[in-house]
Amino acid sequence: MIDNLRGKSGQGYYVEMTVGSPPQKLNILVDTGSSNFAVGAAPHPFLRRYYQRQLSSTYRDLRKGVYVPYTQGKWEGELGTDLVTIPHGPNVTVRANIAAITESDKFFINGSNWEGILGLAYAEIARPDDSLEPFFDSLVKQTQVPNIFSLQLCGAGFSLNETEALAAVGGSMIIGGIDRSLYVGDIWYTPIRKEWYYEVIIVRLEVNGQDLNMDCKEYNYDKSIVDSGTTNLRLPKKVFEAAVKSIKTASSTGEIPRRFLAGGAAGLLAGRHHALAHLPRPVPLPDGGGHQPVLPHHHPAPVHDEFRTAAVEGPYLHSNMEDCGYNIPQTDESTLMTIAYVMAAICALFMLPLCLMVFQWRCFHCLRRDHDDFADDSQICSRPSAPSPGPGVTPGSTR
Repeated sequence: MIDNLRGKSGQGYYVEMTVGSPPQKLNILVDTGSSNFAVGAAPHPFLRRYYQRQLSSTYRDLRKGVYVPYTQGKWEGELGTDLVTIPHGPNVTVRANIAAITESDKFFINGSNWEGILGLAYAEIARPDDSLEPFFDSLVKQTQVPNIFSLQLCGAGFSLNETEALAAVGGSMIIGGIDRSLYVGDIWYTPIRKEWYYEVIIVRLEVNGQDLNMDCKEYNYDKSIVDSGTTNLRLPKKVFEAAVKSIKTASSTGEIPRRFLAGGAAGLLAGRHHALAHLPRPVPLPDGGGHQPVLPHHHPAPVHDEFRTAAVEGPYLHSNMEDCGYNIPQTDESTLMTIAYVMAAICALFMLPLCLMVFQWRCFHCLRRDHDDFADDSQICSRPSAPSPGPGVTPGSTR
C-alpha cells in the first residue's frame, strides 16, 4: 500500500480503484472532508473515462437521487451499490454505496486525472442523509480490516520553477493501520472533537515564531477540520487578515507585491521575485498534539473562498482545549417545539382580551335587540281597542 497515491500539485491525491463486474478502473480523489463515494457516470470534457453502470452485472439501482453542492461547484446523480476493490490496498472486495454522477458544475478539474471522489469522513455528513453508509464503514463491517487508515501526502515541495511546481506528487494510503517505514520519531495524536468531519481544535497560530495573540475561538470559527481533499490552508477572515499582516512584517524584503493579495486570498507569484521566497520556515498551527508548519507553497486562504492543504512538529499543550472550540447553536426538534408552544401561549394571551371584548359587544347588542323587541310587544299589548258598533249599525254605514 506504500506509494499508492498520485496527483498534481493543487489538484488533490487520488488512488486507483475498480468498480463493478467486470472491474472498471477509475482514479478516485481521497477526501477526508466528505463522506460520499461518488464517480463520474456520464461523458464529461474533463474525464478520460467514466463508470458505466450498464456494463456491470453486479450493479444495483437504489432508485434514489443525490445532490451535493459545494462553496463553488456541485454535482448530482443516482444512488446504487456495486462491488469495489482497491488494487493497491487490502485484498478484499466490498459492496459499497456509489453515487453515479450524471451532472456536475465546476467539480471535475481539467487535467487532474481523477474521475471520482472517495469520502472518508463520518456518516453524519453523508448525502442525502446519514443513513447512507460511507465506503470505509462498509469496508470495516464486511471484512476483517481494522477501523483505521493513515495518509502520507508528499507534496512536490517548494520550487520557483513553474514546471517543477506542477509536477506529479505522490503519497501513501494505508488502510487498516500505519506503516512505520513512512515516518521517524513518535506520532502525536489530537482528539476528534466531533465525528462528522475530522474536527480538531487549534489553540495557537504563530508567524515566524510570533503568536498572533488572538482568542483561540477565532481560530476554530466555525470549525477546524483535517481535509485531504483541500490543497490550501483556509482560515477564518479575521485570522487570515492577521496572518497576512504578520507575514508582511516577517518578510525580509519589508513588503509583499500588490498582486500577492488577490480576491481576498494570499496567492504566490510565479517566478523568483516575491517576498515569501525568503520567509523564515515554519508557521506553526498547534492543535493540541503538534503543530503544522506552513511553507511558502501552502497558500493561506480565507474560508469564504473555495480553495483547496499540508507536515507536523510539536507538541503544544493547552490547559483546556475545549475552551477554544466553537459551539454551533443547537436547534433540535424539542427546542423548536418549545419555542412554538411559547409563541402560541403569547398569542393566546394577546387574543384573549380581544375575544372577551368581541363577546361583550355581541352580548350587549343581543340584549339591546331583545329589549327593543320587548318594548314593541308591550306597546302593542297596551294600545286601546276601538269601540264596537251599536245594535243595528253595520260597519261602514251611516245614519
